[in-house]
Amino acid sequence: MRFPARFVVSFLFFVTSSASAAPQPWSILQGCSYVAHANNDGDSFHVRCGADEFVLRLYFVDAPETHLLYPERTREQAEHFGATLDDTLKAGTRARTYVREALRGPFTVTTRKASASGRARDPRFYGMVEVGGRNLDEMLVLQGLARAKGVAVNLEKVENIAD
Repeated sequence: MRFPARFVVSFLFFVTSSASAAPQPWSILQGCSYVAHANNDGDSFHVRCGADEFVLRLYFVDAPETHLLYPERTREQAEHFGATLDDTLKAGTRARTYVREALRGPFTVTTRKASASGRARDPRFYGMVEVGGRNLDEMLVLQGLARAKGVAVNLEKVENIAD
């Protein structure tokens, strides 16, 4: 029996970790757009959904870094992929370009607006992106531009709000 990639990734994260704070209700934000920004990368990027603009951090994936601002993280990613630091940074740039191109048109964000604190001043929230009927996290993994890793989330209630 074959399982969809989304199921496998979700199951692994559900089993291996749990949320530490009380979950907020899910929101489905349609007609979102990608906002060009120097700090965008493959798994964290600026979006505009209606009047709101924020940084979205994808659940379920970790894309390679695009610079050595976080050297330990970049080294760990290089070791995971069996690559040099230079190749890891190049892969991060390819992931950033892939996301920018994939999100040229409108897309849907599903989020609880759970804080994905980072060093930027802009609000940063965890979420999932669907574009053209496909999940961006899966697209990145299938292209070899990210690894399955990240924060767990209970997806059971997402299905219920779509009904």
